[in-house]
Amino acid sequence: MTKPDLHDNPTALLRHLYEVAVQRALPLHNTAAYLPSPPKGRTLVLGAGKAGGAMAQAVEALWPQDAPLSGLVVTRYHHIPPRPEGLPARIEVVEAAHPVPDAAGLDAARRILQLTEGLTADDLVLCLISGGGSSLLTLPCEGLTLEDKQRINRQLLESGANILEMNTVRKHLSAIKGGRLAAACAPAQVVTLTISDVPGDEVSVIASGPTVPDATTCADALAILRRYGIEVPAAMLAQLESGALETPKPGDALFDGHRVELIATPQQSLEAAAEAARALGLQVHVLSDEIEGESREVGKVHAALARSTANGRSTFTKPCVILSGGETTVTVRPRAEGQPKGRGGRAGEFCLGLAQALDGQAGVWALAADTDGIDGVEDNAGAIVTPDTLSRAQERGLKVADHLARNDAYGFFEALGDLVITGPTHTNVNDFRAVLVK
Repeated sequence: MTKPDLHDNPTALLRHLYEVAVQRALPLHNTAAYLPSPPKGRTLVLGAGKAGGAMAQAVEALWPQDAPLSGLVVTRYHHIPPRPEGLPARIEVVEAAHPVPDAAGLDAARRILQLTEGLTADDLVLCLISGGGSSLLTLPCEGLTLEDKQRINRQLLESGANILEMNTVRKHLSAIKGGRLAAACAPAQVVTLTISDVPGDEVSVIASGPTVPDATTCADALAILRRYGIEVPAAMLAQLESGALETPKPGDALFDGHRVELIATPQQSLEAAAEAARALGLQVHVLSDEIEGESREVGKVHAALARSTANGRSTFTKPCVILSGGETTVTVRPRAEGQPKGRGGRAGEFCLGLAQALDGQAGVWALAADTDGIDGVEDNAGAIVTPDTLSRAQERGLKVADHLARNDAYGFFEALGDLVITGPTHTNVNDFRAVLVK
């Protein structure tokens, strides 16, 4: 990648930092050190997540060509990377819907469970897990339909619940998540390779932890459903109340001998971007890879830091880059009758809140984007904010407050030509935010 000139093109610099962060998290760069040796028996590869296609190809490229290898991985639609020339396909990769599950994901989950039948202690199950697996690996518990899961998922996504809360519910309403896939693999050896997209890199939260113990409880899931007013069928409520839907817990013997490896994390990507910024002569401040909260409010906090730095009232001195990661949330506001539905995701809404709070501050540029290349359900990874964002918006009759009111970051930044569009990146270490102050 060509290093952009800081003085000539701040937005190119921010895009460069984003690209560096994404490159650091690509599976082929991170898998070799964590692969086990081929077992006495067969090796079965199972997996789910937005990075699933790239993770499967990395294993195919690195696994000994004379050692048996087969399996099934499910990823998001259009997230299978081009196959390198000469690389034989030994792992089947299928596509399904995200963030709301569909029948393709249901079929994939059923097939994955079926593949675990007949495993022995001589066999190895290599599980490839990345963000997005909660939706892609969908298998409702008995008594719950796919339509029920879709409705509950939509309500959770629009409620403002954080990822820990959402996945606590998902685990307890699933027949495969929350350690249940690991139970199905017994007595085989299980090695899980995972790419983290959650604050704190908690492996039981990534893709709702299909192969690891779950410390949350039915009571936790029930409390979350009630907190956000999400309805579930009466039979499910009764089972949650009785604990009948409990997941395998830490200390359960079924996890003995299992191994879990984090092969890429948000912090590693932030550190790679920080190193790239320092190489360009910038001071760098990495706030955290665990920032949560309402996207627009997190944007306002970043704006306050940038304004104080730009105006010489901060311990940060310019020129500098402020980096952060994590997983913010968007609470979808009720729409007025006849009002069009807003478009956009966490990164875009962060940028709206940031632009509003910056109020045209000179010398500040920012980029926020999801490292998987998709912000919510649109075709953009995120957006860019410049010192003249508000003035250009005013020329086009756009008001930040109006777009925030209907959660329409996509429409705002599309009109300005400031969407960041990359296509699927084939990895996922969550939100990436960079604010340049010069």
